Parts: sequence; structure tokens; C-alpha cells
Amino acid sequence: MSYAPVDGRRVGMLTPSSNTVLEPYTSAMFAPFGDDATAVFGRFRVVEISMSEASQSQFTLEPILEAAERLAEAKPHLIAWNGTSASWLGLEKDRALCTAITERTGVPATSTILAFDALFRGMGVKRLGVVTPYIEAIESRMVANYAAQGIKVVSKARLDDKGNYSFATYPPEQVGAMIEEVAQAKPDAIAVVCTNFRGAPVAARIEEATGIPVLDSVAVTAAHCLALTGLDPARVTGWGSVFKHVASLDVTSLT
Repeated sequence: MSYAPVDGRRVGMLTPSSNTVLEPYTSAMFAPFGDDATAVFGRFRVVEISMSEASQSQFTLEPILEAAERLAEAKPHLIAWNGTSASWLGLEKDRALCTAITERTGVPATSTILAFDALFRGMGVKRLGVVTPYIEAIESRMVANYAAQGIKVVSKARLDDKGNYSFATYPPEQVGAMIEEVAQAKPDAIAVVCTNFRGAPVAARIEEATGIPVLDSVAVTAAHCLALTGLDPARVTGWGSVFKHVASLDVTSLT
């Protein structure tokens, strides 16, 4: 008897070393596809999020490219930087990184913040609410970068935490309360910007109550990667409307 090999679509996710949220959440989001979609993960060192030199040096190119090379050994169809540093460092940072990853590995590459950018443009978001665990200096840089993209941040909530590991310790209910606070300004959408933050489990409930799309970073990345690998994100339910929004767009024309 002969057997057909299992050879679904694979996405390699570059992951901050101290992140404990995005791997289990992403795997759960990919679960409806069975063997047709697999996420594999590679880590590089990220332990603090601030404007200090030590924090910013975590996002230098070579350690990320080394992690991408190891991921490429799993023969992924796509590599994604599943992190939000370009929200304060600028979109060009991730565009350059993705180009470098593809040059080093031969694999197409994307990122969380490039996925957000495509989604914001596809949805026509102009008034944004932002929820993060970050400190004020990071938040201020983010607000300025969104303004440069033609998006006004009309409401925001943050926790003033610098430690990347600790972001995962805040329960979904606490993140949900921050989202609900931001929703009072009635933005076009609310972005939960951090891939180690538990916004995805409460997104659908808050969307139903407010009518405002809640775009969690882990969910945005997963939906974008599914679409780029030719799978239908709309098959994913229970994590908010982002999967239906991405499914309705031609993401290849927006990246």
C-alpha cells in the first residue's frame, strides 16, 4: 500500500524569546485546518520593551536572520516576524527585515506590523484605538508612526510595563477592560498591539457588544499568514472578526 505524504502549508514564526502567548494561540487558530496548515516557531532574545539602548539592540538584524535560517530548515512556505517592534521603530524597519530574511533564506517573509498595515488600508481605518502593555515612550512613538500612515489614534490604554515576559501574565479580562475603555471613543477599530498579550480570547465578545472590530496582534498575524499561503482565514472562528476581514481582502495586493 502506498501513502500520500503529509505536506500542508507551513508558516515559520519568528518569536520573542520571552513570549508565552503567541505559540499556543497561533496553534489554536491554525487548528481548524488540521495538517493543511502548520505553524513552526523559532526564537531570538527579547526580554525588555523600552527605549533603552539594550532594549533597542534586541532588534538588530543578525540574530533575527540566524533564527530565520533555522526556521527555513523546516521548509516553510512563509516566514513571519510575529512581533510588534516596527509599531514604534517604523514600517521601514520591518520592510527591510523581510527583504533580508528572503535574501538569506529564499522564503517569502512578512510581519505582524506589515499585516496590520495591510489590514488598516484594506478596512479604511482612519480613527484607531490602541491597547498595549507598553510604557508611555513606546506608545508615543507608535502614535506618531500611525499619524504618518494617515491614522489618528483617538483613544489609547497602556499598562506602563517594560518586561516582555510579564505581558503574558495579565489575564484576558484585564486586557478586555482596557479594550472596553478605549471603545468609548468609538474608533473605526481597536488594535491590541503586542503578541504576548491576551486580547484575542475577548475580541469576539467585545465586538458583539460594541460593534467595533478588535484587531489583536496574534490574530492579525495568523489571519494574514493563512491568506498569504492560500488558505481561507474565514474558517477560523472564536478569535474575533479579523479572520473574516482578512478573508474579504486581497492581501497580496496590499503587501
